[in-house]
Amino acid sequence: MLKHPTAPADRLGRGFRYAGALAAVLALSACGGGGGSEDDGAADATSTPAVEADPELAETVPQEIRDQGSLKIGTDSTYAPAEYLSADGDTVVGFDVELFNAVAAKLDLETQWQSSSFGTIVEGVDTAKYDVGVSSFTINEERMEQAHMVSYYTVGTQWFTAEGNPGGVAPDDACGTNVAVQANTVQVEDIEARSQECVDGGDPEINISKFKGQDQATESIISGRNDAGLADMPVAVYAVQQTDGQLETLGEQYEAAPYGVVVSKDNTALAEAIAAGYQSIMDDGTYAEILGDWDLDDQGTLESSEVDPSVEG
Repeated sequence: MLKHPTAPADRLGRGFRYAGALAAVLALSACGGGGGSEDDGAADATSTPAVEADPELAETVPQEIRDQGSLKIGTDSTYAPAEYLSADGDTVVGFDVELFNAVAAKLDLETQWQSSSFGTIVEGVDTAKYDVGVSSFTINEERMEQAHMVSYYTVGTQWFTAEGNPGGVAPDDACGTNVAVQANTVQVEDIEARSQECVDGGDPEINISKFKGQDQATESIISGRNDAGLADMPVAVYAVQQTDGQLETLGEQYEAAPYGVVVSKDNTALAEAIAAGYQSIMDDGTYAEILGDWDLDDQGTLESSEVDPSVEG
């Protein structure tokens, strides 16, 4: 897997925009949903910078999409700070959302964000329910067998636990502990492999809980049902920041790989247009501006966007 430098958790946390004061709704959710009031003191999500359409790029969009004038986007809106619901409970926001809105604007298209279960999005793109999937998808060979993937950022896995690590969890020695992950993510394969190593070594397996949403997985750690969790680094750090000291990270992120937008194998032209759109916002500074608003511009950034890039593993 690709590697990139890690940034301290406190550095990352300062720039993340809040979806409402999550501490006020911990009984329902640990991250990913807004529910704060004006008195919460929490900042709203940032807005996508003004982006002008590029006529030449717009011409590369397939005619069918140009005619409809917008892109239907499947997303799992429980994955703050990448994609999550704002305080109105309906609008999808996050750094992933801002980046793709800027890309769509370059292509002279509107965006229609539709919340969905993470595990159904690739199929939804394949069956034309969605034109694309934008939901922090890690690019890997298995996913590229199902769909085109357009790279735009690089992220690794981060462990986190309740404050003080009451379960005494060590990421490299978690045998016998209770660990939460979101279903259908790359973290599932990771923790299952670790559990098998425990069994092969004569130790107790890891008790793995898989949740439909990342917010549910995180809440299970706060409640004490699980000892620790694994998630993409920005998600884990955001959860720590949002829960006002009830969570903490364990170690550093590892095995970083690029995120990718999911596009149907039957629509290579759209995938190439989207890659060109990302390249355009990378070149004109919009990409760095958006990521800078979330304190995500000092690591993981890409200089070029590719369709189906080469990845290890």
